[in-house]
Amino acid sequence: MIMPKFIICFAFFISVMWLNNTSLFMSPTDQDPKILSHRGIHQTFAGKELNLDTCTAQPIAPPAHSYIENTLPSMQAAFELGAEVVELDVHLTPDKVFAVFHDWTIDCRTNGTGQTNKITYDDLRTLDLGHGYSTDGSHFPLRGSGVGMMPNLAEVLARFPTEKFLINYKSNKRSEGKELVRRLRDVPAYKDQIFGVYGGDEPTNYVINAGLGIKGFTRKSVKRCVVQYTLIGWSGFVPRACRNQIVMIPSDIAPYLWGWPLRFQARMSANQTDIVLVGPLQKNSRILGIDSPEMLDEVAQGFTGYIWSNDLPNLLTKRAPQRDAQ
Repeated sequence: MIMPKFIICFAFFISVMWLNNTSLFMSPTDQDPKILSHRGIHQTFAGKELNLDTCTAQPIAPPAHSYIENTLPSMQAAFELGAEVVELDVHLTPDKVFAVFHDWTIDCRTNGTGQTNKITYDDLRTLDLGHGYSTDGSHFPLRGSGVGMMPNLAEVLARFPTEKFLINYKSNKRSEGKELVRRLRDVPAYKDQIFGVYGGDEPTNYVINAGLGIKGFTRKSVKRCVVQYTLIGWSGFVPRACRNQIVMIPSDIAPYLWGWPLRFQARMSANQTDIVLVGPLQKNSRILGIDSPEMLDEVAQGFTGYIWSNDLPNLLTKRAPQRDAQ
């Protein structure tokens, strides 16, 4: 009776696999997810088309606040609203300053023109960061409010000595990774402020492998982790690709991961890996956030990792933790 034996063995295997991955017998904590605020607090893009080259300063929704992304006031506001980590973008300028600014060029948001990493920081600092924001192409509600407000990375770290930041390399230059490592060795206290690095493969991997204990991720590393875990995670084994790093998980992919949420979370935590939950997977490589109370309600109970938010004020209209200002 080969077939009944096969059926029994198969049923036993399925039972063991289910028991090894179900979260039903694990007790979720009352702890809320931690918040990672993308670019601090910023204006909401109101256009319909959004890709990697879209100028998100036009059109914007009628401003509900005056904050401009990647500036010190916007970061301060994000931390005060309860963000555990603020994401920021860096460009290494010709005068060897890490300018904090999102776009590859300054044409979209400012009153200047040119490629960001080819302009000296002294010149970048004179720009009006609110110049290009418009609701309809005719009205510019933030124009004049962002003059001189582009910070540099050292300034950010000095201003918020107890906070953490996720650094996004906008280039793929290995030299930028080397430069950050050099500065972190010069000022060791800064290491504790770096939650992680991501972006260009070359600078990101250089920082991760520099022996400073800084985590990070690239699109390749996240894909490698998810694929390998999908193949063998049912066993409870965490592949090397998922250890001691940061893994971004789209919210529409998460429910299909072995052990989601509690066992998956426990396995990643045991291997010193931080989970960042983002919005649904996008074909255009844009990162959507968990940006509304409704999306927050859909996050699995017991998930205590990080959630990526592009619109922190809207996200917290129902849940609004406050922290003391710096």
